[in-house]
Amino acid sequence: MNPMTQRLQALLDAGKETALLRLTLGKAALDDEQPAAAREHLLRATALDPQYSVAWKLLGKAELALNQPQAARQAWESGLASAQAKGDAQVEKELGIFLKRLDKQAAT
Repeated sequence: MNPMTQRLQALLDAGKETALLRLTLGKAALDDEQPAAAREHLLRATALDPQYSVAWKLLGKAELALNQPQAARQAWESGLASAQAKGDAQVEKELGIFLKRLDKQAAT
């Protein structure tokens, strides 16, 4: 675990849990190729803030890395709905692309 991740984990351990902290820990876990740990953090981030479209996006990536395409689809569809509701055009566009790729893979 790198020093930044250790500091973030210490915040979490001290009871300073927020959706942003969970998202950051989840992203760090994904970057460290630990999708199961990422999934845990990102599931918690989306539970803390169900409208956190970026957390949904990363949760879908973690699910895909764990070979769970249906779970990835569900996460991305939730993220897409959140992004549309908030007017987050960039995340909306990215999630649309991810979902189209899933559709292509399912068709082959």
